[in-house]
Amino acid sequence: MAASELYTKFARVWIPDPEEVWKSAELLKDYKPGDKVLLLHLEEGKDLEYRLDPKTGELPHLRNPDILVGENDLTALSYLHEPAVLHNLRVRFIDSKLIYTYCGIVLVAINPYEQLPIYGEDIINAYSGQNMGDMDPHIFAVAEEAYKQMARDERNQSIIVSGESGAGKTVSAKYAMRYFATVSGSASEANVEEKVLASNPIMESIGNAKTTRNDNSSRFGKYIEIGFDKRYRIIGANMRTYLLEKSRVVFQAEEERNYHIFYQLCASAKLPEFKMLRLENAESFHYTKQGGSPMIEGVDDAKEMAHTRQACTLLGISESYQMGIFRILAGILHLGNVGFASRDSDSCTIPPKHEPLTIFCDLMGVDYEEMCHWLCHRKLATATETYIKPISKLQATNARDALAKHIYAKLFNWIVDHVNQALHSAVKQHSFIGVLDIYGFETFEINSFEQFCINYANEKLQQQFNMHVFKLEQEEYMKEQIPWTLIDFYDNQPCINLIESKLGILDLLDEECKMPKGTDDTWAQKLYNTHLNKCALFEKPRMSNKAFIIKHFADKVEYQCEGFLEKNKDTVFEEQIKVLKSSKFKMLPELFQDDEKAISPTSATSSGRTPLTRVPVKPTKGRPGQTAKEHKKTVGHQFRNSLHLLMETLNATTPHYVRCIKPNDFKFPFTFDEKRAVQQLRACGVLETIRISAAGFPSRWTYQEFFSRYRVLMKQKDVLGDRKQTCKNVLEKLILDKDKYQFGKTKIFFRAGQVAYLEKLRADKLRAACIRIQKTIRGWLLRKRYLCMQRAAITVQRYVRGYQARCYAKFLRRTKAATTIQKYWRMYVVRRRYKIRRAATIVIQSYLRGYLTRNRYRKILREHKAVIIQKRVRGWLARTHYKRTMKAIVYLQCCFRRMMAKRELKKLKIEARSVERYKKLHIGMENKIMQLQRKVDEQNKDYKCLMEKLTNLEGVYNSETEKLRNDVERLQLSEEEAKVATGRVLSLQEEIAKLRKDLEQTRSEKKSIEERADKYKQETDQLVSNLKEENTLLKQEKETLNHRIVEQAKEMTETMERKLVEETKQLELDLNDERLRYQNLLNEFSRLEERYDDLKEEMTLMLNVPKPGHKRTDSTHSSNESEYTFSSEFAETEDIAPRTEEPIEKKVPLDMSLFLKLQKRVTELEQEKQLMQDELDRKEEQVFRSKAKEEERPQIRGAELEYESLKRQELESENKKLKSELNELRKALSEKSAPEVTAPGAPAYRVLMEQLTSVSEELDVRKEEVLILRSQLVSQKEAIQPKDDKNTMTDSTILLEDVQKMKDKGEIAQAYIGLKETNRLLESQLQSQKRSHENEAEALRGEIQSLKEENNRQQQLLAQNLQLPPEARIEASLQHEITRLTNENLYFEELYADDPKKYQSYRISLYKRMIDLMEQLEKQDKTVRKLKKQLKVFAKKIGELEVGQMENISPGQIIDEPIRPVNIPRKEKDFQGMLEYKREDEQRLVKSLILELKPRGVAVNLIPGLPAYILFMCVRHADYLNDDQKVRSLLTSTINSIKKVLKKRGDDFETVSFWLSNTCRFLHCLKQYSGEEGFMKHNTSRQNEHCLTNFDLAEYRQVLSDLAIQIYQQLVRVLENILQPMIVSGMLEHETIQGVSGVKPTGLRKRTSSIADEGTYTLDSILRQLNSFHSVMCQHGMDPELIKQVVKQMFYIVGAITLNNLLLRKDMCSWSKGMQIRYNVSQLEEWLRDKNLMNSGAKETLEPLIQAAQLLQVKKKTDDDAEAICSMCNALTTAQIVKVLNLYTPVNEFEERVSVSFIRTIQMRLRDRKDSPQLLMDAKHIFPVTFPFNPSSLALETIQIPASLGLGFIARV
Repeated sequence: MAASELYTKFARVWIPDPEEVWKSAELLKDYKPGDKVLLLHLEEGKDLEYRLDPKTGELPHLRNPDILVGENDLTALSYLHEPAVLHNLRVRFIDSKLIYTYCGIVLVAINPYEQLPIYGEDIINAYSGQNMGDMDPHIFAVAEEAYKQMARDERNQSIIVSGESGAGKTVSAKYAMRYFATVSGSASEANVEEKVLASNPIMESIGNAKTTRNDNSSRFGKYIEIGFDKRYRIIGANMRTYLLEKSRVVFQAEEERNYHIFYQLCASAKLPEFKMLRLENAESFHYTKQGGSPMIEGVDDAKEMAHTRQACTLLGISESYQMGIFRILAGILHLGNVGFASRDSDSCTIPPKHEPLTIFCDLMGVDYEEMCHWLCHRKLATATETYIKPISKLQATNARDALAKHIYAKLFNWIVDHVNQALHSAVKQHSFIGVLDIYGFETFEINSFEQFCINYANEKLQQQFNMHVFKLEQEEYMKEQIPWTLIDFYDNQPCINLIESKLGILDLLDEECKMPKGTDDTWAQKLYNTHLNKCALFEKPRMSNKAFIIKHFADKVEYQCEGFLEKNKDTVFEEQIKVLKSSKFKMLPELFQDDEKAISPTSATSSGRTPLTRVPVKPTKGRPGQTAKEHKKTVGHQFRNSLHLLMETLNATTPHYVRCIKPNDFKFPFTFDEKRAVQQLRACGVLETIRISAAGFPSRWTYQEFFSRYRVLMKQKDVLGDRKQTCKNVLEKLILDKDKYQFGKTKIFFRAGQVAYLEKLRADKLRAACIRIQKTIRGWLLRKRYLCMQRAAITVQRYVRGYQARCYAKFLRRTKAATTIQKYWRMYVVRRRYKIRRAATIVIQSYLRGYLTRNRYRKILREHKAVIIQKRVRGWLARTHYKRTMKAIVYLQCCFRRMMAKRELKKLKIEARSVERYKKLHIGMENKIMQLQRKVDEQNKDYKCLMEKLTNLEGVYNSETEKLRNDVERLQLSEEEAKVATGRVLSLQEEIAKLRKDLEQTRSEKKSIEERADKYKQETDQLVSNLKEENTLLKQEKETLNHRIVEQAKEMTETMERKLVEETKQLELDLNDERLRYQNLLNEFSRLEERYDDLKEEMTLMLNVPKPGHKRTDSTHSSNESEYTFSSEFAETEDIAPRTEEPIEKKVPLDMSLFLKLQKRVTELEQEKQLMQDELDRKEEQVFRSKAKEEERPQIRGAELEYESLKRQELESENKKLKSELNELRKALSEKSAPEVTAPGAPAYRVLMEQLTSVSEELDVRKEEVLILRSQLVSQKEAIQPKDDKNTMTDSTILLEDVQKMKDKGEIAQAYIGLKETNRLLESQLQSQKRSHENEAEALRGEIQSLKEENNRQQQLLAQNLQLPPEARIEASLQHEITRLTNENLYFEELYADDPKKYQSYRISLYKRMIDLMEQLEKQDKTVRKLKKQLKVFAKKIGELEVGQMENISPGQIIDEPIRPVNIPRKEKDFQGMLEYKREDEQRLVKSLILELKPRGVAVNLIPGLPAYILFMCVRHADYLNDDQKVRSLLTSTINSIKKVLKKRGDDFETVSFWLSNTCRFLHCLKQYSGEEGFMKHNTSRQNEHCLTNFDLAEYRQVLSDLAIQIYQQLVRVLENILQPMIVSGMLEHETIQGVSGVKPTGLRKRTSSIADEGTYTLDSILRQLNSFHSVMCQHGMDPELIKQVVKQMFYIVGAITLNNLLLRKDMCSWSKGMQIRYNVSQLEEWLRDKNLMNSGAKETLEPLIQAAQLLQVKKKTDDDAEAICSMCNALTTAQIVKVLNLYTPVNEFEERVSVSFIRTIQMRLRDRKDSPQLLMDAKHIFPVTFPFNPSSLALETIQIPASLGLGFIARV
């Protein structure tokens, strides 16, 4: 396919960018040939028109698919170009935090500027033995590849580490050497690998310095050859250095430092041994303060000085030499402070007694005057004379600096020589691996001689690198039989010729140095004349005549000519060197032993104008060879020779390349600067590698991988049986241009871009298939969902409608019923309301009418009375008013009439005087008289009528009057009666008023009384209610307190149980840790024992074999053979008969039993000490709480003392009794003259039987005494416990009855006050009870804890005593009594702390008791021992006499004498379960039963554990014979023989499993038949008869347990060696579920294929191996619990190795691989279920692996996902979770990468988790093994010995 066809719409490309170097963009339309502009869409959202180059028409670089981004190998990229390489490195470095990446044969290492946990020993072990492409890129992978090729190809290797300053070259080289030291180890015990690593701090201190780019920059190049022997173990090393930067000693740029060693010295100046150096801080010296940055952040120079000195000591540099080095370095610092004063322009002087120079001379041991003179002068020699010439101040300063540089360079070389001497080995070196740590390509603003040499070296290395890459490509093509086409690559030979050829730059520089008046300017002119315009790689700057430009392979570099000649000559004055050589300081002349004369090649100064001094000096005598010495080799010449030597070395080895990249200039962690990275990629040759690869066929696939990856592009008819032909047919259809690919023998080769095209086709096909699948599935799901919803809707509708109809019918029924109910109810309610209202109305009316009638009556009565009163009052008032009115009227009339009369009189008087008047009056009077006459007539008529009426009325009046008079009389009588009645009424009314008043008063009193009664009742009720409430509250509080007490007790119980469980778990963990530590010690012991045996064998071979040599053995072999002999304590030394002494040559045996006893005793003492300390702390806390109990203690102690004194007296009496009985026994047995004395029934015989009976009774008594002592302890503890106070509370019923009584008696108020006081009292009692309860509870807790400890201690002692023989129980009880008294002593010491006299008296009494008890114990011990011995002797004698005398006694004698009944044991004829063998047949027994026994035949044909049963039966017979020597010899031979077998066939799983099973069975037999009650529970009565009777083999049980532990560890190592090659292939690489995971491009370094080929391991292989292990262990009869432990260990190994490889392989971290892992784990779980081993704990060991697989499959986007991951992955550490997320790699385009923000969220959520920072699991970890007791139901007497074992020499007993 043409490349232009790939530029379609949405294709992504790279375009140049000035800031980001390369920027990604997307095509907006298809590219057509001839287009000059591409329409692009940038990632930041802008559109751009990208114009193509009109000359070349070159299209922008295509971007790789996202699925290929982040690959381990850059050559796996489909498009190989600069932007793809840069982007891939950036993604791995920033997003995945991966600093290593392969680029073909080159490992690119980016400095993270941060400590990463990827260099531990666990990582080293993970990479050891792995193929380079199988694991993620790492410096350890490169080191492993070099180590493996050295061993496989028998060819020396080289690792070339290069890069800029600060890129991490030194660290990479250091880690490579650490890998070799860890993996290979050393061939001797001299720790050569430690010395190799120890050379690093020394060389860093004297050769590294801080620069602006790196805090630990190497200022020299070094090549370290690490030597190996024939077994490929380190035997030594050698170091070569190149071009030390001497100018740094005297000058440092801003923000830089001198070499580290100077600052380390200044930081350690206050040390006593450094006072003589007279050092100060670094700011005080000119050579250390110029950079202005004496400190490095995070670096402690004083500590680094200690590390440096420690490394020197390790490398054999003595303290005196170290102090000499420091003296020289301090002298250089002081020399830098020497100042010069100008005398004139051509001479200078040093001030007299100049302190810095004085210190320098003292330290160097030279003459002050002489050094002062030659620092200011120099010697010039002519043909005839020699002159002394003064020099100027500038020349003197330069000479001083040159001397300092020269001294430092000599010291540097001296240290390097001594380091090489320390690393040198006397053993012949078989091969080596060289590590080259050399400066990378450098270009600065000002480049001088150093940069020129560095870049020259890099040109040579780049040439060698290009040739090697070209060679590998050619070999690959030839191997695959691909047509070879010449690849054009950059050849830098012209540049190298420009530098080193004849008349090259170095040649012209050396020639100019020989010229008398040669200068930098003249040299520059020669360069211009020779090379300018003649060599395309040489240029001259436009603005300078003192510089030149060279076009290197990486970039153009401009060099300044100034200083080239001086640095090349490296001149120092010979007179100053002579002064130093004459030093009294012995070490200083050593530096200049082989020094040539460092004088200038010329005899005059460059200018020739400086006048000479006038004082002539005698000419020096000529010496032979002087002319040759005066002209030494220049620095450039030396460097060129050493570089040629280096290139010869590298060409003779197989090189491995590490290119270190500096990501930024600011040392920011994980910050990537694209510009700086591109510069370094171009400079280090990575891009050249890419270009060479891209020019050919960079993408390479095996046929199987291609078929597996692109199977989706094939049709079914295209798939043939031949994979190769299938791939050919498919490729011819997919890629029409046959030049784009080639078919090799095993691989398909693709041109650049073709894999991307195939990936695009595959992605399109998968996308189309996914769309079709999604379409179908979504349609099916929607149809299914619709039909389901339809059915559900119909069903719901049916049920809903039915429900609604039922509800409606129910509603109608309810409505009708409700209506009826409402009708009747409303009627009832209305009728009831009417009746109530009517009744109420009638009542109201009756009351109202009565009230109104009464009111009306009262009103009528009042009105009537008011009328009468009004009538009387009105009559009186009217009469009074009438009288007053009449009186007034009469008076007024009188007055008026008087006035009128007066007027009339006056008028009359006047009229009388007038006649006319009279006439008028008379006329008027006549009229009036006539009117009056008429009126009188009318009045007379009226009068007459009135008189008639009056007469009538008088008659009526008279009648009426009579009537009224009668009435009046009657009324008068009535009035009198009324008056009387009125008086009575008044009196009654007064009485009524009085009664009313009394009634009102009574009512008011009644009301007040009622009110008071009501109020009192209310108060009483309130009081009663309050009391009830208080009583209820008190009840509740009581119940609460009781509940709380119960809860507290429950909580205490639960807490104690929980604490007990936790403590039990902790004790189990501690026990496992201690068991693991003990088993590790056993492992280490066995390893040392094996080493000892190996050394002994080597010594034997060296002594016996004329040509010494050794076999190569596997390092995993474990020698378990040791010569153990054991001692027994069954008999006293005085009873042991004299034995023959063993030869002197035999080794004194180790008393293992005594050692174990002492070890056990030490452990017990430590535990007792800790318990006593805890008890002491608790007693101190409880001292204030136990004052109340102190009074009871002395009584208890007194009783106890009395009891002890009684027991002591009883024991003394018993001893006396035993002594007396012993004396009687002696007397009785001393009479041996008469044979009848010892006959049965004789007195002596009876006495002996009585003695035996009494001894047995005595043992029972002693046993009872132990139990009594224990009961006394328990009763004492019970007596100490305080009794709980019983607080009672008043019952509520009684309280209510009392209240009722008091209410009846009228004492409620008093009761209320009393209840208040009672309440307060109860409250105070409750508070005090609560406090006392808390105090008691706390005291009880302490006592419970102490009682628990005491109980545990008592139980342990009881168990121990029960296991002891009866005669030893007394001793143990007395020992326990002494321990108890010691504890009491501690208690009384606390008790009498305030009263020393009491304490002293108590101590005296206690000491007396202890002394008495100890004396008693000793006496009883001696007595019991003597009695035991005498009883044994007597029993033997009696047995002998009994056999001999029974024949001489007649039956009559026996009948006549009184015979005591004796139990005569019946002789058993059955087999007793014992095997008898002769002492001389022991070796035959061991040989036949152990050494020559084949496990397979025994396991198949015989019962499991048969050798163990046979050995135990032999031990039983030796025990039966009471032959301790035979028991010891047999057990020792057995143990040693098992170790020999395991040493010989220790790599055979069947053998190790067989002897592990038999060792455990032998151990169980020793326990089962030991006679201890704990082991006899499951025995039959017959088995109990077979118990050992004479010997206690507990120490041998411990030795056998240790042996079983060693065998178990060896078994684990064997199965690990068998399983390890299978695990990674079967669990990770093999595709168990076919088609789930696709194979991605792998690049040049092919990893192991996941496709199952012949010879590769699969999961079935692992399961088959597990089945084999399990069946073998079951056949051998191994204990089920032990099988579970083995399976658990196997599963842990599988899980740990799988997880470790997963964490180190980016290609395995994908969703599909997670599914594969989970499937494989499920298969392992299924295997556990089939074998019934799910409860073995094996599944739990796989939990980290299961969680890692789940982590690969879960969603990883949101915060909820992060929370779910944090809660799910509790078995993984934070480092492991983050590592998996960083490594997660999509296999298909449909998967997404994990974002950086999500990983940071995970880290934030897990920051508080406290777990191990270790990344990998410890795959070598072995769980501590236990051997639970498993008794055998097999009866010993039923065991048959097959003839096939060849044990005919042993007999059944």
